[in-house]
Amino acid sequence: MHAIKDFKDEMLYSALGFLAGICIYQYSPGVQSLDCRWLLAGIPLILLRIPLLRATGMLCAGVLWLCWQTGQVADAQLPRHLEGEDILVRGVVQGLPENLGAGRLRFGFLVDQITVQDHWEPLPLLARVTWYRHKSTMEPGERWQLKLRLKRPRGFSNPGGFDYQRWLLAQGIQATGYVRKGKSNRRLYQTGSAPVQRLRQQLSAHIQQLDVKATMRALLRALGVGDRSAMSTAQWQVLQKTGTSHLLAISGLHVGMVAGLVFFIARRGWSLLGDLQRWPAPKVAALCSMIAALVYALLAGFQVPAQRALVMVSVWMLAVMWTGRPDPWRVWSLALLAVLLLDPFAVADAGFWLSFTAVALIGLLTLGRHGQSGQWRQLLSVQFGLLLGLAPLQWLWFQQLSISAPLANLIAIPWVSLLVVPVMLAGMLLWTFATVVGDWLLGLSAISLSILWWLLEQLAGLPVNLWQSPAVSGGWMLVFALGVATLLLPGAFRLAPVGVMLLLPVFWLQPERPARGDVWFTLLDVGQGLAAVLETQNHILVYDSGPAFRSGFNTGDAVIVPYLVNQGYRHIDRLIISHADNDHSGGAPSLFEHMDVFSIHSGEPGKIDWARSQQCLAGQRWVWDQVQFEYLAPFAAGEGNNNSCVLRVETAAGRVLLLPGDIERGIEQQLVEQQARRLAADVLVAPHHGSRTSSTEAFVNAVDPEYVLFPVGYRNRFGFPKPDVVARYRATGAHILDTATDGAVRMRLEAGRVIEAAGYRPQDERGP
Repeated sequence: MHAIKDFKDEMLYSALGFLAGICIYQYSPGVQSLDCRWLLAGIPLILLRIPLLRATGMLCAGVLWLCWQTGQVADAQLPRHLEGEDILVRGVVQGLPENLGAGRLRFGFLVDQITVQDHWEPLPLLARVTWYRHKSTMEPGERWQLKLRLKRPRGFSNPGGFDYQRWLLAQGIQATGYVRKGKSNRRLYQTGSAPVQRLRQQLSAHIQQLDVKATMRALLRALGVGDRSAMSTAQWQVLQKTGTSHLLAISGLHVGMVAGLVFFIARRGWSLLGDLQRWPAPKVAALCSMIAALVYALLAGFQVPAQRALVMVSVWMLAVMWTGRPDPWRVWSLALLAVLLLDPFAVADAGFWLSFTAVALIGLLTLGRHGQSGQWRQLLSVQFGLLLGLAPLQWLWFQQLSISAPLANLIAIPWVSLLVVPVMLAGMLLWTFATVVGDWLLGLSAISLSILWWLLEQLAGLPVNLWQSPAVSGGWMLVFALGVATLLLPGAFRLAPVGVMLLLPVFWLQPERPARGDVWFTLLDVGQGLAAVLETQNHILVYDSGPAFRSGFNTGDAVIVPYLVNQGYRHIDRLIISHADNDHSGGAPSLFEHMDVFSIHSGEPGKIDWARSQQCLAGQRWVWDQVQFEYLAPFAAGEGNNNSCVLRVETAAGRVLLLPGDIERGIEQQLVEQQARRLAADVLVAPHHGSRTSSTEAFVNAVDPEYVLFPVGYRNRFGFPKPDVVARYRATGAHILDTATDGAVRMRLEAGRVIEAAGYRPQDERGP
């Protein structure tokens, strides 16, 4: 008995040690820059019987494993010399092509050949490709010849923002880009070689034709075949506010649901009809469960969450087949090791942490406590425990917590598991040979789902439902986690005062703010556009909002709001839209959906039709917390780049920040002639992104900045900033930073301190 317990403990220590090693490498830039071969000395510790030493050896193994995997991924990306070039390739369509509307199609493309000097050469590469103004259809498995313009995986890099680059790499995507016009673009083979993917596409298209509400069709497609392209922003917000995103939008949980349901049915059925002597019911049920999980994972697109769930189900069911009654913690440890071996980059995914932590919490809250309370009381206890136990992760990853999540999940989990998914899957299976019956079942599942959805909408609409908190230091996060752990321990009632005392400081934490008279400035990474945030002791100003795209994506939602929430802000004192071009104003409307915006100034207020705004004019001034704000231009109402609001900010210590928008040489000349003394600045955001139409020699000399910041997109089509413009600033001795290379640039203009500029993008991702 002791030997079994020791083995179980060693498995748990080993799994946690391996996880710790991967996390150390993933989240510690200092470790990534070291030669990891010295860790080989720790590997022999794995062979020792002492659990602590074994865990240390596994930690070394985790660091080495991710180090090697990172090198493999880096080597497999698009070669740098092909970035931005038009290349002719051949390959196969992967997954379900997404129809983005307006003739735009996005799809995975597995490249296998490229032309080099009129010869086809091998180039294995998985790319995420968009085809604009594309009229014909595409099906999974088809082989195409395409002219592409690609770049390596890249995303915005901002505090609090979604890490698109990391997500791409986790999906195995090695390049992104778009199809170029040309006669060489053609389908090579009409019939593809991906029957499962074609079936998914047919099912998705069929569900889209059902006579039910569009919102229900979108949810059925997400639940049935993992196609979430039709889900609206409003639907995602409902799921987010009720803490049910995992239930209705992530296929991994559904794989587990299907596996559990099939296990239960197969065990009961085999017990009544099967040969129990030769094939015990639990083993038969476990085999059926694994097959069902595999089929559903394939049907759901075999995406990363589904793969993870399949590994967990398979480990559990193999343990059932091997021992009959597997130890839950041993299985949990083996599943963790298996997932990390197959996909060590999973530690960068919130779903990985939430899923494994949720399973561990359920084990802690249920194992060994049978008979201590009624089933409903225990179910409520589990829901409360999950809400509390997952709170540190929700805070760490999303800076928010859904208050209605326990009630929403208490209803939604059994509802979806028993009433929606089984009926929907039966309808999908029958549709292939009994269309009428299949459609009736799909319609029935849509009705059931619509009832649940109505309830979720009511919960999402509660006045105080989503508690949001700013990002805090690791020390406070540890205190919060200790408080949660204290309240979840057996016999927690006696320790409740201690747990509450550890939790309470979280609700009174105030983020660090600038001292009176100082300014903190952040130039956000919004691609080819401009968005900046200025903080004084008691006020917040947003200068421009970045672009919006035809797909519905905009940087107000994706970058500015997450950054402000991350910093603990729920309002904007003043929003300045320098002028109406999309790359400066596109994200602004969405700010009003998430924030209280108290005032708006713009160089082109007549073009702002979604809010009341005031014309910015030279000479307008205001003071916040001993910091002076002043417009140097425009000199009169007008239109275009030259009507941009030119904002001068001066701290109490005399530090000056200048934001000139997209002004061009004409306005620069006027400013030099009329406001030369007011132009001198410590920090300058380069006018018009470093275009040759701006940054004249006279203007550059008048400003004479210590730092010049270029808000530009990675490999943008305009070639900004222009090399001669950069050289002009370098000649003055200025330090140069740009958002494409450095990500968000954060600066503190404080009294008595040297200005320090920090780019948010990790050093190893900044490119050549």
